Amino acid sequence: MKKLLAIFFIFVLVPNLVKAGDHAASAAYIQGEGDVQGIKLAYQYYPDYQIEALPLLELYFETSINFWRYNDPVETDGNAVIAFSPAILYPLGTVFNHNVELEFGIGLSLLDDTKFAGKDVSTHYQFEDRIGFVTKFGKDNKQSVSLRYLHYSNGGFKSPNPGLDFISLTYAERF
Repeated sequence: MKKLLAIFFIFVLVPNLVKAGDHAASAAYIQGEGDVQGIKLAYQYYPDYQIEALPLLELYFETSINFWRYNDPVETDGNAVIAFSPAILYPLGTVFNHNVELEFGIGLSLLDDTKFAGKDVSTHYQFEDRIGFVTKFGKDNKQSVSLRYLHYSNGGFKSPNPGLDFISLTYAERF
């Protein structure tokens, strides 16, 4: 656990050395398969960079730490995860005068335990895939709420590879 926290703080401190761009902090409730629940705390860095050929896209990098808990009548289990994920936002339009964007990305994660919630995921290193919707609001759209599907998998590098699936509800605020 100490190694996970040390790596997480390294990922948080390195992006802070970059002066340009926006920053955000977020907190998410995550619900997994069955009786899996958790929280995800993240730092997001929005670089001051625009892809000229794709001016509508917005890129950001997220560093997060996750705490998962599995409680069923027979077994209780926990896991800690750190992740680094680049993500892309694509504007879809507005709903009730709020901007709505499609979010997608693939990143890397490090699981504390390879056996969790009755599953053997084989490797500590996993891909973190995401797709979801983000709604921005507040002054200058600095706040957002998102609904995401998250999938963790080792990409078939080692068997077994059952994957872990989550739905997350996230609040973020830029600063």
